[in-house]
Amino acid sequence: MTVFVCTACDRSIAGPLTKLPEVPVRPMDQGFPKADGSRRATPTLPLGFFALEPEPWGAPLLPSDECREVFAGGPCLSDPNGDGFLVSAGPRNTVILHPDDASGLQPHPDWKKHSGGCCGFDGQSGMNQLCPCGAEVGTLISECNTAYELHLDPGQVRSITA
Repeated sequence: MTVFVCTACDRSIAGPLTKLPEVPVRPMDQGFPKADGSRRATPTLPLGFFALEPEPWGAPLLPSDECREVFAGGPCLSDPNGDGFLVSAGPRNTVILHPDDASGLQPHPDWKKHSGGCCGFDGQSGMNQLCPCGAEVGTLISECNTAYELHLDPGQVRSITA
């Protein structure tokens, strides 16, 4: 079992969790209304588990000539400043988990800057989740056209084997 702690204050922010060997296939139900009226996708990971995203994930976003997911679990985005598209140049090996496994995190105080969508957080504006100490530790994506998952930044958290 693994616990993730904030590198700024050593507070436990998620866990104990069991590591999966790879990121599960992301559910394809983004944007479809659910029984509760939400349009959020089914969580990528079940409660109590985590996986490492091997691909670059999150901000910063860089121009690209090809239309592909801006980052795993995100949509293809046009570059508003050019003719092409945007792709992630963020860190590799972000820790993906069910958002409820880190329920003590707080949304960024400037959450409107970080939401970006009609239904939730799109993850394109950088980390939007804070440790109670105030350190930015992760990015929640919960927009109707994205996966539903929390990514902890590998530079902002460390793991402890419990």
